[in-house]
Amino acid sequence: MRILVIGDIVGRPGRRAVVDLLPGMRQKHRPELVIANGENAAHGRGITPRNVQELVGAGVDVVTSGNHVWDQKEIIPYMEASVPLLRPINYPSGAPGQGYLMQSGVLVVNLMGRTHMYNVECPFRTMDRLLAELPSPPKTIIVDFHCEATSEKVAMGWYLDGRVSAVVGTHTHVPTADARVLPKGTAYISDIGMTGPTCSIIGNEISAVINRFLTQMPGPLPVAEGPAVLSAVLVEVDDITGRALKIKRVDEYEGDL
Repeated sequence: MRILVIGDIVGRPGRRAVVDLLPGMRQKHRPELVIANGENAAHGRGITPRNVQELVGAGVDVVTSGNHVWDQKEIIPYMEASVPLLRPINYPSGAPGQGYLMQSGVLVVNLMGRTHMYNVECPFRTMDRLLAELPSPPKTIIVDFHCEATSEKVAMGWYLDGRVSAVVGTHTHVPTADARVLPKGTAYISDIGMTGPTCSIIGNEISAVINRFLTQMPGPLPVAEGPAVLSAVLVEVDDITGRALKIKRVDEYEGDL
C-alpha cells in the first residue's frame, strides 16, 4: 500500500497547490490513500468547512489538524459531522470531533505534542490507550504527530516503532532530512514541511516576520503570495505485516523557485 502524506497547508497558496498539483501526484505515485494536514488552510490559521470540502474535492482522503484547529469558529459544529476531518486525539475529554478514523483499511491518528505547545494529555500514554482499546487494530496505522520539538517527535517515533506503520511530523513548516524506516518497521520523519508559498517565512510575508523580530512589536502576519511548494512524503507499507517498506520525500513545486 502507498500512502501520500502532505505537510501543513498554508492559506490560499497552499490550497491552490493541492488543487493544481495533487491530481498529477496521484497519477504519478498511485497512492491508495492521501492524508493532508489542513490546520493552516484558512488564511494561515485554522480551517473552515469550505476548505475541507475543497481539499477533499482535490483528492485528499483525510484531513488532519493541530493546535490551530479551533481558530475558525465555524469549524466547531462541523467537527461533529460525518466528514474526514480530525483533531488531535489527546485534547481533553469533551472536545468536539474525533482524533482517529478508518479510511481505506488504514487507521489514521492525529496526535499533538506538549513541548512548547498546549497542555494537552500525554501523547505517549494516549497512544498506548488507543492501541490497547482497539478491539481489532488494523495492520496499517499512520500517525500525524503535530509537534514543536524535534526531540519529542523523535522520541515518539522510537516509542511507537513496531506498533504503527508510520509517525510523520507536522507543525514547524520546515522539512527535515531524516526520513527513514526504524528497525522494527515504522516509517519516520520529523517534519514533512509546509504546503505554501516558497518565498515566505514558514508561509508568512517575509517583511512582516522580519519586522516583528526587529521591533518585538505585535502585528499581523499575512500569508505570502506567489508560487507554492507541496511538501509530502510517500510511505510504502506491507499489506500483510503493516511494516513500512520505505519512506521518501516527493515534493512538487509550482513554477520556478
